Order: sequence, then C-alpha cells, then structure tokens
Amino acid sequence: MAENTSSSTNLAVLIDGDNIPSSHIKEMMEEITKYGNPTIKRIYGDWTKPHLARWKNLLLENAITPIQQYGYTTGKNATDSAMIIDAMDILYSGKVEGFCLVSSDSDFTRLATRLREAGMLVIGIGEKKTPNPFIVACDRFIYVEILKNNSSKQEAEADKDDSKSSIDKITQKEIKLIKSTIEDVSDEDGWAFLGDVGNLLQKKQPNFDSRNYGFPKLTPLIKSIGMFELELRDNPRSKNKLIYVKVKEQPKSKNRQKTKSNS
Repeated sequence: MAENTSSSTNLAVLIDGDNIPSSHIKEMMEEITKYGNPTIKRIYGDWTKPHLARWKNLLLENAITPIQQYGYTTGKNATDSAMIIDAMDILYSGKVEGFCLVSSDSDFTRLATRLREAGMLVIGIGEKKTPNPFIVACDRFIYVEILKNNSSKQEAEADKDDSKSSIDKITQKEIKLIKSTIEDVSDEDGWAFLGDVGNLLQKKQPNFDSRNYGFPKLTPLIKSIGMFELELRDNPRSKNKLIYVKVKEQPKSKNRQKTKSNS
C-alpha cells in the first residue's frame, strides 16, 4: 500500500510499557522505519515493577530510552500522563514531523487528535483489543498481531495456532469499502490507480491493512475477492509497472433480459 512518508520524516516513538507486549519490539521498530526515521525512542513505565523486567534486555538492543514513572495513586495510570506531557514537549520542540504512539489504551485518543491538529503524522501500534476511538484518531493504526516474526523454527511452532487466530476473514463490509473507494477515485472508464485506492482506504479506515487478512500487499487481497479487474500499465518514470483496478461489471439477470425482450 502506498505511503506519503519517507525516510526523511523524523518520528518520535513513544511506547506505553504498561500496555503493550515486549515480545515483538524488533518487528515493531522495523515497521516504524517504513514511515520515517525514529529519532526519538522512549518507553514509559514503573521500572521497579517485576512485570516490566522483560523489557530491560530489549531496550539497549533497540536504543530505546526508559523513562521512569512511579504510580503515585492506586488505580491511576501515571504512564499515560508522562507520555502525553513528553509528546507535547516534543511537538513544540519542532524536531519531528510525526509520532508513533505504541499502546492499546484509549486514553491516548485526545493526544493523537491534538498531534494531527498540529499537522503531525500519527501512527498507532497496538493489539486488536485497542478501542476504536484511538484507532480512528490516528493516520494509520497497525496491529501488533500481524508483526509477529516466525524466523526461528521453535518460534514458528509456538506461534502457529496464534498466527492463524490473528488473521481476520474479509467480510462484505470490507469488500464494500474497497468497492466504494475504487469508485471514488476512478476515471470515466471506472479504472483507478491502486496507489490512490490504498491511500484513500487508509484515510477512511486507519486500521485497514491487507496483512490483517493474511495478504502481504493490497494487490493479492483484491485478486482474492474476485470482484475486481487488475491491469498493469507502463510507468513513464520507472521500469516498474503501474497497477490499476476496476470493479467488474455484473452480468445482467435473466429476469431483466426477459423484461427488455418483452417490451
């Protein structure tokens, strides 16, 4: 799917250590580099707590700075407040063009909205349990579950059942979204540039990702549905072909044909 970002976009990566799994931090950081250069990387939590111990060995490996935040009041998440304050400080410093907020907590919804109001790119990363308000407040939202790396045999076996359960089945809702998006950006003949379709899909639904449905890219996902035509065209600026997509014309029903012949 086409993106409007580049390696020259400086990003601040802020991670909620209390609310995100540590097991796939490497994959998360690799994903973030697709959208820009993570110049600021911080993780927030109370590092005196045993449940954050799993993060400690990963911080040096990924050059992430731990920020200590004590929980002053029972039942209140001090990590959220620290992240929000730091985000605003970074915003006004003018050192970045975007933020990556790594959390499954809806408390960051207003922060994401405020950063976008300031013209910042906002990428969200969290688990599938993330509430929808936070998801739609981001420019793009990526589920942790699709970033799992099965590089080692042992890990592949351990994640086998879990990876299957993390893949969603595409429904009529998503198909209707794709169809309407193609129609929104198509020319008079019904053809639309797939890059434009991908960008608009992302704007309409920030968590739309072909990987959620088991496909590495948007092209094979659209092919699998069977309702769309794909066409390769020459690119005057590159050897790579341009991909265009069109909604297939539906065959006329027999009843409608009979009605026309009788008239």
